[in-house]
Amino acid sequence: MTKQSSAGLTSKQKLLAQVVVAVIAGVLTVVWMQISPTSPGLETSVAFPFFKEVLLNIGWFYVVFAAVVIIGASNAVNLTDGLDGLAVVPVMMAAAVFGIISYLVGNFLFSEYLQVHHVPGAGELAIFCAAIIGGGMGFLWYNAPPAKIFMGDTGSLALGGALGAMAVATKHELVLAIVGGLFVVEALSVMIQVAYFKATGKRIFLMAPIHHHFEKMGWAESTVVVRFWIVAAMLALVGLSTLKLR
Repeated sequence: MTKQSSAGLTSKQKLLAQVVVAVIAGVLTVVWMQISPTSPGLETSVAFPFFKEVLLNIGWFYVVFAAVVIIGASNAVNLTDGLDGLAVVPVMMAAAVFGIISYLVGNFLFSEYLQVHHVPGAGELAIFCAAIIGGGMGFLWYNAPPAKIFMGDTGSLALGGALGAMAVATKHELVLAIVGGLFVVEALSVMIQVAYFKATGKRIFLMAPIHHHFEKMGWAESTVVVRFWIVAAMLALVGLSTLKLR
């Protein structure tokens, strides 16, 4: 307001803010689990989907890992937010999956039956996930093509960070890579495009992120959005299946 500019923060300033918030979130998660009646070492361990008792304890380096998960998820959703309705529906799908996961890992009986690691208090996150879904529906009402309002960095970075934080809090960080596989592909398409262009001066995709590549191929915007929703739904179901397929 004082500078009469809508430019906002620079990319470096935004990344720095993300690092600070993500590291704090990682530290708080570890400390909370240390004072909670969880399995020894769970607070600094990484669990692997499809395996029952496999845990990799990486000590306090876990804080760095957690920060990377949160920052990565935040920016991946931000990169996906390029077409009307494209980002919010996959976010709601991912929130629904983590709502179920958080409830189950927070309940001792269900976590024992499913042979997943019990995280006391995690069930409360189901309410937060429901709020994301409800808010997303309200947003989609006006973001449906042609959009009247837009998510922007304010929404996409926050929602992506929320998904990353829930994955860390429920000890399902790697499952997020499956559930949010669409976001991962969108982010990878940008990184591959930039790296390849710097190395060769040529482009792999017609345009990045990858949803614009399909637009350049002649797909209608609505076709890209709906097909990406379908992919996101399939990945969400695969991620949810990791609870039982162990």
